[in-house]
Amino acid sequence: MLRRTLSRVSWVDVFLRIFQLVAAVVILIGLYKTFTTARYSSEQWATLAFAGLAQGSIYALIALGYTLVYGILLMINFAHGEIYMTGAFSTVFLAMYFNRIGFLQSSPVLAIIVLILFSAAVSTSIAVLLERIAYRPLRNAPRLIPLITAIGASFALQYTFRGLFGSQFRAYPDIAVLKGTWNILGFDVPLVQPVVFLAAVLLMVALYWFVERTKTGKAMRAVSEDKAVARLMGIDIDRIIVSTFALGGALAGAAGVFNGLFRPQGVFFLMGFFPGIKAFTAAVLGGIGNIPGAMMGGLLLGLIEALGPNLILEGLGIPAANQLKDAIAFLVLVLILIFRPQGIFGERLAEKKA
Repeated sequence: MLRRTLSRVSWVDVFLRIFQLVAAVVILIGLYKTFTTARYSSEQWATLAFAGLAQGSIYALIALGYTLVYGILLMINFAHGEIYMTGAFSTVFLAMYFNRIGFLQSSPVLAIIVLILFSAAVSTSIAVLLERIAYRPLRNAPRLIPLITAIGASFALQYTFRGLFGSQFRAYPDIAVLKGTWNILGFDVPLVQPVVFLAAVLLMVALYWFVERTKTGKAMRAVSEDKAVARLMGIDIDRIIVSTFALGGALAGAAGVFNGLFRPQGVFFLMGFFPGIKAFTAAVLGGIGNIPGAMMGGLLLGLIEALGPNLILEGLGIPAANQLKDAIAFLVLVLILIFRPQGIFGERLAEKKA
């Protein structure tokens, strides 16, 4: 019996188990040393946590575009980070104009709403054009071909915007009303963090309601389950796919404005690359194709990125730990693909479909 059991265990399984054990031990050692040295106050941890939630909500909005398209077409749209970039980059000029005429400071709420709508319109237009020009002719091609096309579309958008607007960095104007703090549970948190988080959560809830309750949302779920049966039921497949790309583009455009409010600097033609990869990580973390999973994956990734360097790496004595937050995000992707490739909510989704 023992020999039969051992014969079924490969050296890969043994290596992964050892790797998992070592990773858990290293994390526990880092946590222990961080908490025993008490380097940060509770208010500093709270600020980091809210910053992580704000950044994670931006990742979640972008991740929803990945997960919506994958749920319909079983395709990873690697140009989605650039769709986010086009909205944020285009809107920075409108934001600077609003600031120049005083509209951004005199009516900040209305101005921000206009900026979000404009960014969403730009990103939606780019997403729909990509679907029509680059993806629809390849809909029945092998999966690798649309993937390569998406990467090519990503580079095309990057260097189109570089050619149109230059390679220099730009920044969203500061908004005076968002410069204060908000007392939450006894902690003074920068006002922009909970504002971005709550606004993003509101959009995510609206999307979930749209998919679950509206006729178009139900048609999207039907197409996701079985395109042939959905077509027999009278559903226009092309229209639903275009609606899916439009929804994902609108959310990415809104995320671009939220990022401009949260981190005003750093608007340039390559700004969509890292957030796009991290949003893909968030979608995989939550379970690709699962809308609640993308939401939770984005928030969780933001918290890991914000707290991980201070919580684990500094405890291990690693210098300049905060400069490794991008490495932590990509390490999370690798660990997910190794130990739970279906994501947090992937198994439940699979059981539901079964």
